[in-house]
Amino acid sequence: MIRKAKVPDVPEIHRLVNSFANKNAMLPRSLLAIYENVRDFYVVENQGRIIGCCALHVTWEDLAEIKSLAVDESAQGRGYGRALVEACLSEAREIGVPRVFALTYIPEFFEKAGFRRVDKSTLPHKVWSECINCPKFPNCEEVALVADLGAEGEVRS
Repeated sequence: MIRKAKVPDVPEIHRLVNSFANKNAMLPRSLLAIYENVRDFYVVENQGRIIGCCALHVTWEDLAEIKSLAVDESAQGRGYGRALVEACLSEAREIGVPRVFALTYIPEFFEKAGFRRVDKSTLPHKVWSECINCPKFPNCEEVALVADLGAEGEVRS
């Protein structure tokens, strides 16, 4: 049900992400940005339809970001969001990234997955490369959270 995204999935990922962006629940993504980063994405497919997506984007040697987590409103509350985050954390472990962060308007979701809140200023400046082009910059209300991945693969709070 959860798998790595493929190029033909991009229009549905775009639709899903931007449906939440239109409600100011996340940053919008252009088709170009999704095509360029399609290998970062996981999707949830149900009966041939993409109902969820999430991306793991490596930002530095020891840090990656979980971004564009979206689950169709008709499929929320069934654990798909958590499963997508777990897929990203698993990949981070596999490729040797010890720390993963997320910027979100729903910090409680990530806290349940073992992330802890941090001050945004503790994240490297490279993280803010997208923020400069955001219409909400510099008055963004997203919360920064971090998960430190343990040697055995567990999330350490």
